[in-house]
Amino acid sequence: MRGLPLVALILAGCATTSVPQTATAPLVAATAETDPVDTAADAADDPAIWRNPADPAKSLVIGTDKKAGIHVYSLAGKRLSFTPADRLNNVDLRTVGTRVIAAASDRANVDAAHVSLFTLDTAAARLAPLGRFPVGPGEAYGMCLWTRARDHALFGFVVLKDGRIDQVAIDVSGTVPKVTTVRSMKLASQAEGCVVDDRTGLLYVAEEDVGLWRFDADPAAPATATPIAQVDGKTLVADAEGLALAPSGRRGGYLVVSSQGDNAYTLYRLPGVTYAGRFRIGGGAIDGTSDTDGIDLMLGDFGPAYPGGLFVAQDGDNAPDTQNFKFVSWTAVRRALRR
Repeated sequence: MRGLPLVALILAGCATTSVPQTATAPLVAATAETDPVDTAADAADDPAIWRNPADPAKSLVIGTDKKAGIHVYSLAGKRLSFTPADRLNNVDLRTVGTRVIAAASDRANVDAAHVSLFTLDTAAARLAPLGRFPVGPGEAYGMCLWTRARDHALFGFVVLKDGRIDQVAIDVSGTVPKVTTVRSMKLASQAEGCVVDDRTGLLYVAEEDVGLWRFDADPAAPATATPIAQVDGKTLVADAEGLALAPSGRRGGYLVVSSQGDNAYTLYRLPGVTYAGRFRIGGGAIDGTSDTDGIDLMLGDFGPAYPGGLFVAQDGDNAPDTQNFKFVSWTAVRRALRR
């Protein structure tokens, strides 16, 4: 479904995003790639990064195979474990106390959205299922987590295929987790990618054919969507897919989005969400990416190969092999964009 004319006009008039006449995208070489997933066609979807604070080079990346389950990878891209699960789409991670919690959008039942929860055993590099929890009607697509700063409460946002966004409160303090739907928001057409800035409590969502939107993540806030960037065919080409953040200071940094239609990644400078450049993955010994769905990004030291941060992108065409994920040094991205 193409963007609605009214929505497109609203986004076109959005003053927060400047659109240049040309939008170059320098190539940045991948440093590593994961083992291909075991299922064919459109299977790999979304990554999430866990940074090992004691030994950053032993950090982990998890990635969904939406036909089979979730893989756990080393920074060399080697598959360390696999957890079977039926039709998990997007995944996100947060540390809760001493545990690392993974939450995935579960679309096994296309008429009833669910969230599947796991704990990540970081020493064993293995996921342990905590359960599968109902959210509401519809087919679950996107998933992102938010830790509220004032009380460390954990929330999830499940983006449904029809553009509805259900917010859930996630309580993992007891023997059995509790997942409660606390609020719903709505976009006009299909959406998937989302990310929450834990610093500011702002939720960003990608409506695939239209553009990017911002919400207040607090469940007590109005469910009002603010348009922040348009799918314009120049800087952002449909589908607008995965979202990730490179935070800096109290409110600054970059919002990154997969510009799937031209195999690129677009950056917007925070907090104003102004266009800041774009890049593609390629030009090295490892093949580049195309048709990217999910992305993730975490700043910090990940060892000698990733001294300033790690960017992970799903590769939709890893021929002759099946799909996989590519790892890129964020330092290399900044150098290419002169940021």
